[in-house]
Amino acid sequence: MRHWLSLPRNCVFLMIKIIAVGKKHDTDLTHAISSYQKRLKVPFDVDWVFLPNSPRTLEQARQSESEAIMKRLLPDNFVILLDERGDLLTSELFSGELQNQNIVVIIGGAYGVTDELRRRADSVVSLSKMVFPHQLVRLVLIEQIYRAQTIISGHPYHHT
Repeated sequence: MRHWLSLPRNCVFLMIKIIAVGKKHDTDLTHAISSYQKRLKVPFDVDWVFLPNSPRTLEQARQSESEAIMKRLLPDNFVILLDERGDLLTSELFSGELQNQNIVVIIGGAYGVTDELRRRADSVVSLSKMVFPHQLVRLVLIEQIYRAQTIISGHPYHHT
């Protein structure tokens, strides 16, 4: 994590916490995820929190995993829940979401999240109407965070 003293005086630090249910990054995707994360510049910083899958099934797993996620949220967090039933955003609109402070992005477990956690979310976003493996979602998410940074800074990486 970057030290706050290294930030420019007028810079707003954009700490993004990603809470993901499941194992740590798949070894086949670790390099790609790390590559995008290393490209992030001040004020962007990403912190990954991995919560274990519940050994229970269906509703019990959803409840257990959602409770574990809720325990990690603070009242002032701006919560973005990734869900295939969420809103489809352009990269530009997603970059706008990331300009909030105290951002937490949630990647729920295989059975989704509870309605209570869904209501707690400030934004429910779909990366696609298709369903992807959670490991692949992590890669797409970190690339979109990097893309958001380039959009905000006017960098040519993002071509419209």
